[in-house]
Amino acid sequence: MRVLYAPEAVTLDWLLGPATETEGSGELVSAAAIALCTDRRAKVDDALPNPDNDDRRGWWGDTDAETLWDGWPIGSRLWLLERAKITGPNAREGSLLARVETYIREAIQPLKDKRICSRFAVQAERVGVDGIDASVTLFRGDEPEIELRFADLWRTIQV
Repeated sequence: MRVLYAPEAVTLDWLLGPATETEGSGELVSAAAIALCTDRRAKVDDALPNPDNDDRRGWWGDTDAETLWDGWPIGSRLWLLERAKITGPNAREGSLLARVETYIREAIQPLKDKRICSRFAVQAERVGVDGIDASVTLFRGDEPEIELRFADLWRTIQV
């Protein structure tokens, strides 16, 4: 089973295939998509985007995941930025691009820690006045690198 992304529909869906089907990179792409496209639980000291809502989101299975099944928190905290303004490095809270990259690295780091990938690179860039795109490159030793591009990331978060 792997995640299939349909850009024209702006959705993710499950693709079921035979158990013997191994494409090599599909599992890693699926793991990265789940890590980036689901909501990780906010930390206790995170400022929530909506002051009238104390929902810290996240998956209930993350509770004690490391202790119970040698797991890690799934998802990213990108959702915390849904009301943030695109700021530069001189802003009080720092560059929004830097925060986007930090949250993406945090979400992908467990894949490296568990040796699912050997290393990764993250880059966020501003596109126009109101857009942020991000790319994640995953490396697997001698295997070809996998580049994932999240275009219109910022416009999608704000919807």
